[in-house]
Amino acid sequence: MEVILLENISNLGYKDDIVTVKNGYGLNYLIPQGKAKLATPSAKKMLAEELKQRSKKLEKIKAEAAAEAEKLKGVSLTIAAKASANGAIFGSVTNIQIAESLEKQGITVDRKIISINAPVKQLGGYTATIKLHKEISVEVPFSVVAEAE
Repeated sequence: MEVILLENISNLGYKDDIVTVKNGYGLNYLIPQGKAKLATPSAKKMLAEELKQRSKKLEKIKAEAAAEAEKLKGVSLTIAAKASANGAIFGSVTNIQIAESLEKQGITVDRKIISINAPVKQLGGYTATIKLHKEISVEVPFSVVAEAE
C-alpha cells in the first residue's frame, strides 16, 4: 500500500514522501492517527503541484539548516555525570542532556532530532547525530566525564 506521509516518521520517511507500507500498518495506524493519507493518483498530482509551489521555501529551509550545520561543525561537548569508581554512570546520558549542553553554548536544537547510536552508560567519548534536514545531518562529538563532588 502506498501512502503519502503528512509528518516526519523516524525509520519510515519524511513529510510529503510517498512510501510503501504494509496494509495493516497503513490502515490501522498511519491513516487513523493522521500521519499519512492514501496515495491515490489524484493525491499524487496534488502533492506534485504543491511541492512545485513550495520549492523556493524548501530551498530556504535547506539553506537555514546548512547554516545551522556550520555552527555545529566545530562544537564538542563535555557532559558531567555521576559515576562510580570503575567509570559506570548512574543512569545514562540521553539526547535531553545533549540538547541542554548545546543550549548552554547558545545553540538551540530540538531534542527530538538528536540521536545517539549506542546507550551511554560509561565515561568516555561518543558522537551524537543531529538531523537538521532530511539531507543534512551533523555529527557532534561529546565526552562524558565524572562529576566533581
